[in-house]
Amino acid sequence: MTETITFTLVKSGIGSTDKIRATLTGLGLTKLNKTVTRKDTPEIRGMLNKVKHLVRIDEA
Repeated sequence: MTETITFTLVKSGIGSTDKIRATLTGLGLTKLNKTVTRKDTPEIRGMLNKVKHLVRIDEA
């Protein structure tokens, strides 16, 4: 079984830069409290590191 990572958008991206908003969209986080599960890759980890102040990460 592949490793997955689950994360939830807990703070809005309003007022953030365009890059931060694009990162949220790329992660699939479009609405507040939306939870997404993705494969745990270095690319996803890097994107989560950019928006760590807006998301809650639950490693599955």
